[in-house]
Amino acid sequence: MSRIVVTTIGSLGDLHPKIALALELRKRGHIVIFATHKGYQAKIEALGFEFHEMRPDGTDDPSEIARMTDSKTGSEYVVRNWLLPNLRETYTDLLNTARDADFIVAGEIVYAARLVAEKLGIRWASSALQPFSFFSAYDPPVLSVFPFLAKLRPLGVTVNRGAIDFAKSVTKSWAEPIHQLRRELKLPELAGNPLVDDKFSPYLVLAMFSSVLAKPQPDWAANTVMTGFTFYDGDRDRAELTPELQQFLDAGEPPLVFTLGSANVLNPGVFYQESIQAATQLNRRAVLLMGANTLPENLPKDIIATNYAPYSKIFPHACAIVHQGGIGTTAQALRAGRPTLIMPYTYDQPDNAARVKRLGTSRTILRQQYSASRVAKELSELIGDPSHAAKSAEIGRMVQAENGVSVACDAIEKQL
Repeated sequence: MSRIVVTTIGSLGDLHPKIALALELRKRGHIVIFATHKGYQAKIEALGFEFHEMRPDGTDDPSEIARMTDSKTGSEYVVRNWLLPNLRETYTDLLNTARDADFIVAGEIVYAARLVAEKLGIRWASSALQPFSFFSAYDPPVLSVFPFLAKLRPLGVTVNRGAIDFAKSVTKSWAEPIHQLRRELKLPELAGNPLVDDKFSPYLVLAMFSSVLAKPQPDWAANTVMTGFTFYDGDRDRAELTPELQQFLDAGEPPLVFTLGSANVLNPGVFYQESIQAATQLNRRAVLLMGANTLPENLPKDIIATNYAPYSKIFPHACAIVHQGGIGTTAQALRAGRPTLIMPYTYDQPDNAARVKRLGTSRTILRQQYSASRVAKELSELIGDPSHAAKSAEIGRMVQAENGVSVACDAIEKQL
């Protein structure tokens, strides 16, 4: 039996894959301790895990979410105004949590994890929830800050390596707080950029996404194990649709499902208003998953709005899913085997959207182009072409056949 600290920063899309790991590790006899945002305490403790608060706190302030998810400046804002100004607090909180631990499993942007593991002299695993994380020149990502670089993809490795090196150089100065804290802790200097080159563990890197999205590349981090997605969707065995929603689904044709995940839903803009009009123009039934937003009144009888429904339960009922392209939502849509229309915000979302589009299961619409008429046109073409449904079903069977949790936990146990 080992004591394993699982730590993550971010949205439910970051937390849920770690919960999936924790449940399986506990089943295998290990003690799992969580270190994450205070807002997740009730969720973690309800599952019977020990919880330790780790700063920075999360936020549900719409204006702050808007700054964090801006397609041009969101990444820099999050790193330089939220994560690294709190690096010392994150380090202190995680150090206190991990003092008696045998192993740490860290989310990608828990930059303090490497510092704590080195200071305590224990092994650790880093995780990547999406191919975007690897910044591969052989499989270059789509960058929301520099979308024009995506046009260089067909030009080969040499050109794409230059483009990626350019993108890396932009963030080099951002990482100075990490280097400064390493010096204070008398830890060895890092040769690369700890936000990019040196963010991965030298022991184990868990690529926690499906091989349908990407294959291992020569420039991926050493010791990477591709696991497949690790799914957790509430308490999946007991989470059910509300009677009202179930009755709606049973009463007619498969609906469109519109959702913005757990973070971008706090900054929806005109997404839901335009989605209602698009569904009406198409004469299609629709389900709106709206989070904490005020549910609209006087909806057409073929449209229903609800705060929440577990994706694993609602997505298989859809004819198509419209979402923001977060990796958690993307994974659930792929597993459900349904076509998607993606309106990406920032971070990995444009890259996720491009990858599923290349699979033949999805189309992409820019956020500034999200209007009822444009959405109706895109959905009409998406649903009207049976090849999208056929390919989506094929990909769904492939994702369902993977067992990401088991593969990941096997790799962790080899390190213990």
